[in-house]
Amino acid sequence: MSFPSDTSDPLVAKAVELRRAFDRDAVERDKLGGRPTEQIRLLKESGLPSAQIPTRYGGRGASWLSILRIVREFARTDGSLAHLFGYHHLPLNLVLFRGSDVQRERLLRASAAGNFVWGNSGNAMSKTSSGRRIDRGWLVNGKRPFSSGSHISDYIQISFENAEGERLTAAVPADRQGIVIEDDWDGIGQRQTGSGTVSFHDLEIADDELISSPAVPLTPYTSLTSLLQQSVLLNVFVGSAQGALEEGRAYTKTSSRPWIYSGVDKHTDDPWIKRQYGDLYIRTLAATELADKAALSLDRAFNQGPGLTHEDRGAVAIDIATANLYAGEVGLSVSSEIFEVMGARSATTANGFDRFWRNVRTHTLHNPAEYKKRTLGTWLLTGEFPVPAMYR
Repeated sequence: MSFPSDTSDPLVAKAVELRRAFDRDAVERDKLGGRPTEQIRLLKESGLPSAQIPTRYGGRGASWLSILRIVREFARTDGSLAHLFGYHHLPLNLVLFRGSDVQRERLLRASAAGNFVWGNSGNAMSKTSSGRRIDRGWLVNGKRPFSSGSHISDYIQISFENAEGERLTAAVPADRQGIVIEDDWDGIGQRQTGSGTVSFHDLEIADDELISSPAVPLTPYTSLTSLLQQSVLLNVFVGSAQGALEEGRAYTKTSSRPWIYSGVDKHTDDPWIKRQYGDLYIRTLAATELADKAALSLDRAFNQGPGLTHEDRGAVAIDIATANLYAGEVGLSVSSEIFEVMGARSATTANGFDRFWRNVRTHTLHNPAEYKKRTLGTWLLTGEFPVPAMYR
């Protein structure tokens, strides 16, 4: 294997087992889309959804390095499950960062005990759901797009705007009356992520289900959620590159034929093929190393807790932006260029190699590299860290 998994970490070892199970029908499920119900059952049985929850709430207190390596492991065959597992940690940690003591005790402990999987329907760029005040709560109507994980979740993060246009966020059971999962996601990639629309029909939300308040400012620590998101995505990109390269190599060794003008009898003896694979490997290995460096940086920041400074938060933002940028570029190039060295017969729907490129392409569009490069250039030239915000 070109990219050995660190199975000395029991969580990663469990992820390797699951990845092999997911791989059996990954191509077929990618074609079908919909809900990966059986795979989520296996994920919950593994205990991995509660691994990162702090031990004081019944979890295992896993490091971000472990969690993000699991994301990467899943992405080697199934970008959708990698995305769902990684994004599950965003609303979960929103409770940790911004919830009250009572909410953290109730929600995190219940999630650890039940290995809950969390989803979200709180896209901040689409103000398409609103709530009006009722006795001790809110009545929410409307819809929210890009609701990743909503279709397989036990708990779901809901966002809506009040009459003043302020964004409110709550954590509620996903099966509550008034929540309708529309199952309308039709992206070219990430087909089982359920990233379509959730609609709300007189959904009742109690005041004590709201997470924090718009009046409470973000701190460097509570703003880490956006960096968690970027960390998940970059590891989906890296894992996709690894998977494309590994599946491509296996195909090349067993099925590819030499080009008629190559002068060799075996495709793997062609100097062009050797050089191309060497180049793909170097780039993917570099992206992997940057991903681990960024994960370790995230761990250091996270472990500082509420005392995290703006400067330390800024430093980890730069590490993650760097890794994210390179991972996206490598994920796109490797998952595309691999077809050149596999040959024309590899480009069939039956092989399903295209799923890697489609998955990376779908997500990199949500986070344009141009603006992240400007952020890095600004820091390099001026020393200014990015202001905490969406995507940075």
